[in-house]
Amino acid sequence: MGINSNQPHKWKSDIAKSVDMYNEWFMTFAPIAFRSTRIKTTADVENALIITENLTIIDHNVLTKNPEILPTLRMSTCPPLAVDRLIGLSKTSSTLVKKMENEHKIPERMTKPSLKKELIKIGTIIQKMADPDIFVWLSQNTQPTEIEFHRAATIVADRLCGAVANPIIRNAQEKRQLEAIKKWLEKHGYKHVANNTANKFTDMQPGTFSFRLNVAVKIGKQNYNIPIDAVIMPKKSGKGQYPLLIEAKSAGDFTNVNKRRKEEASKMIQLKTTYGKNIKFILFLCGYFDSGYLGYEAAEGIDWIWEHSIDDLEKLGL
Repeated sequence: MGINSNQPHKWKSDIAKSVDMYNEWFMTFAPIAFRSTRIKTTADVENALIITENLTIIDHNVLTKNPEILPTLRMSTCPPLAVDRLIGLSKTSSTLVKKMENEHKIPERMTKPSLKKELIKIGTIIQKMADPDIFVWLSQNTQPTEIEFHRAATIVADRLCGAVANPIIRNAQEKRQLEAIKKWLEKHGYKHVANNTANKFTDMQPGTFSFRLNVAVKIGKQNYNIPIDAVIMPKKSGKGQYPLLIEAKSAGDFTNVNKRRKEEASKMIQLKTTYGKNIKFILFLCGYFDSGYLGYEAAEGIDWIWEHSIDDLEKLGL
């Protein structure tokens, strides 16, 4: 029997309550999450300025030793450069730039001469396009005052945070959702197990739960791991019963959820193909999920729990 997927007459009311809950959280906690990230990012930018001697030295030696400063350097230009734009302007290896950007590393297989050549091109573009209104000392050929230094770092940090604002908010919301699940489960006598000790989700003991656990699935002849936000083994589970799998989802607008709604359906197909029809995969929703999204998930056989009605977890045998 379904929890919410088979009750479309309740969807409109639940959507309104979910939107209200998300907005209340956003107004109260999102600025805190953003501000704490901004403080750390400002410190990172200041460190990058120190490393590059206030943006006057961006050579291959600096970039080789400090690949993690590349995002800061991209946001220091006028206009700020997207990753692909930097690759195009500098005519450098996309592998190199994306490795520096995403992993803060230099590709191990690049030869030193090739690496030096590529990094020089990146540094040249950054210095040529450095924003003169932010780094006022560059045109004056002077050292920045303390006020100028901190002002520049703050502006670049704001640019960086603006570029990743949605992930910052989404990560903070996911953390809060998992904490809500944890609090509810512990209140009902469940014990949290760290994901590094829960090697296989099928080995979990009754009355335990874990977060962000990898679950193995088979696609064709290949084996893959898919991350699951919450894995819960009911206290009254029988021999051979699978844990309940929960995906925490939040959204600050209706547009993005309909772009991403196929992701959950894909996971459901992979799980059922691997483990059969008895595997339970549930969504934990908070925010802007409209009837189009809900109808799509229901048609794919996916049910959900609204965070504002978290006690519905009891209906799942927990």
